Amino acid sequence: MHRARQISASPPLRFASIRRWRSGPPVAAVVACLSAVAPSMPGFAQNAPAQEPPKVDRTWTPPEVGALPDDAFGQAVRRGRDLFTATYAHIGPDVADPAKRYAGNSLACANCHLQAGTKKFGLPVYGLTDDFPAYSARRGAEASLDDRLDSCMTRSMNGRPLPENSAEMQALVAYIKFLSTGLPADEKLSGYGSGNMPWLDRAADPERGKVVYARACLYCHGGAGAGIPRSGAITDLGYLVPPIWGPGSFNEGAGMNRLITIANFVHYNMPHGADYLNPQLSVEDAWDVAAYVVSQARPKKAGLENDFPDRLLKPIDTPYGPYADGFSEQQHKYGPFGPIKAAIEKLKAEKAADKKP
Repeated sequence: MHRARQISASPPLRFASIRRWRSGPPVAAVVACLSAVAPSMPGFAQNAPAQEPPKVDRTWTPPEVGALPDDAFGQAVRRGRDLFTATYAHIGPDVADPAKRYAGNSLACANCHLQAGTKKFGLPVYGLTDDFPAYSARRGAEASLDDRLDSCMTRSMNGRPLPENSAEMQALVAYIKFLSTGLPADEKLSGYGSGNMPWLDRAADPERGKVVYARACLYCHGGAGAGIPRSGAITDLGYLVPPIWGPGSFNEGAGMNRLITIANFVHYNMPHGADYLNPQLSVEDAWDVAAYVVSQARPKKAGLENDFPDRLLKPIDTPYGPYADGFSEQQHKYGPFGPIKAAIEKLKAEKAADKKP
């Protein structure tokens, strides 16, 4: 049994903290210089966390699913990968068996967890199984890996939970476990989550972001943010390009609806073909275009007021209340985040002091 560890609320499967950086010297040196300069540039908060240097692992790549034998485990892993990359085809809203319609939209897990969950800073899922069970601030209780997958099902997929003992749940868990094959014991690879850019010292600007969207995103995601279905006007075969708002997108409770998550994701992965070594959008453009995306309408999720029973553990960019810090929903949604962080730290310190004998 693994010892439970506290995790903060996360974007889809963004659980793990990074314990070791192994950066290539040339890349690390360049980014270190940029990180030192960025906080002092106009538009960036002086007290924001510095941008993480890219972390490069040259000695490990995800294991090959196709090399597995055709035994029970190999079949489960392959099934899990199929569910991950073509979720809509197996448990989507248009599958033939109504009992299997767990996802409420025609997205795939891989629309957010890029390259089948293996792309660095593309919300990868490798190396995560040892992090569970862990305390979930959003639940206010310990969470298993199954629980975390169901959080994605009910939020990013806008659907309903998978039964714990279902073949689909077991296959997804098998796939995630398999991606950790060959990892050094007690070590976390680099590239988890979506990155960590410096914060702006102003609110992110959806109107400016609309201009960036028209230049860099509209061609693929469309003027209505609806993406490009694989089969014309219907979505039974998923999307060539996923919707990022509107009825077919993730709902309001999804991690990708939080500005810090989506802004970093955009910076390190968008437009198509970008990666953490070759970003195409500036940091400021990424913040603003992300603000434009989260300003759009998307499916509702009931009960969001029950998330984060300890309000001091609520992420600062959670776009829905209630909050413990006195700041508005508008500022939590778009920033600036520095004052919120300072207020929360003060409240935590006061709470700790009150507990002392």
